[in-house]
Amino acid sequence: MNDFSFYSPTKFVFGRGAEAQVGALVRAFGGTKALLHFGGGSVKRNGVYDAVVKSLEGAGVEYVPLGGVQPNPRSGLVREGIALCRKEKVDFVLAVGGGSVIDSAKAIAFGTLYDGDFADFYFGKDVKNQPPVPKALPVGTVLTIAAAGSEGSANSIINLEPGNLKRGATGDALRPKFSVLNPEFTFTLPPYQTACGLTDIFAHVVERYFTPTQEVEITDALCEAVMRTVVKESAKVMANPRDYEARANIMWAGTVAHNNVCGVGRAQDWSSHGIEHELSALYDCAHGAGLAVVMPAWMEYVMDADVARFARFAERVWNVRELEP
Repeated sequence: MNDFSFYSPTKFVFGRGAEAQVGALVRAFGGTKALLHFGGGSVKRNGVYDAVVKSLEGAGVEYVPLGGVQPNPRSGLVREGIALCRKEKVDFVLAVGGGSVIDSAKAIAFGTLYDGDFADFYFGKDVKNQPPVPKALPVGTVLTIAAAGSEGSANSIINLEPGNLKRGATGDALRPKFSVLNPEFTFTLPPYQTACGLTDIFAHVVERYFTPTQEVEITDALCEAVMRTVVKESAKVMANPRDYEARANIMWAGTVAHNNVCGVGRAQDWSSHGIEHELSALYDCAHGAGLAVVMPAWMEYVMDADVARFARFAERVWNVRELEP
């Protein structure tokens, strides 16, 4: 096992009715006026938006709405959000949605306090050695899609317009102060979106699991447990989208898969994600759909480097037993 430093300060509030605490949580982390950031109309149609607004108003938190986040979140809306936050003197950014909304919110939170162009930390000249984001407005999230894990991570991915470059920034300043996770908010997701999310969660673990680092049994076992959970619960939730327990297990798996508790002490390989980011930047495909194509091809390409690990993966995740001689 390699030496490591692990930091994961996000407060998670999980379960039915958790959204009622949003206003109090914003207040607890110093927020008095929040940018309420969201995607399309689904959060308004399913009542999530109204529930969040009710909680904010009940806690005396002012809010400024900014919707319109698209999958593969665009830099144009980030710049609009930065200008709005500065104009309205916002002191908190609240993301209501999935990974794209949260990533956009993080970029806005950072860019509001940065004197230069926020893109310096996403699209700088040396993309492999970008410095960590130094500071940002506090961010909170209300998760509606289990997939990206951005509700607990230090990462943000943005698509630069008009250049079709999809790049990331990182830094502990981007970690959400709190994340509210109510599995019921995922009941109405279309099957395709659910499947893309499941693939993304699984890929986040795969990128950590296939490692040359030796003697990492604890994180090997954690990775295998998360992957087995995704395999088991995915069948349930695709058959019954309103299965609360299955949705709950998947939602927490998405968080654990990407807050790096499964990745500490080991080398990680993010080739599949790197390749897919280029695909989704160019063709605007869903991230999980791109990973579903790239990840198996990557596995086939690298398998001979450590056949024993792939055999362990087959046995412990997929219950494939070795044939008797």
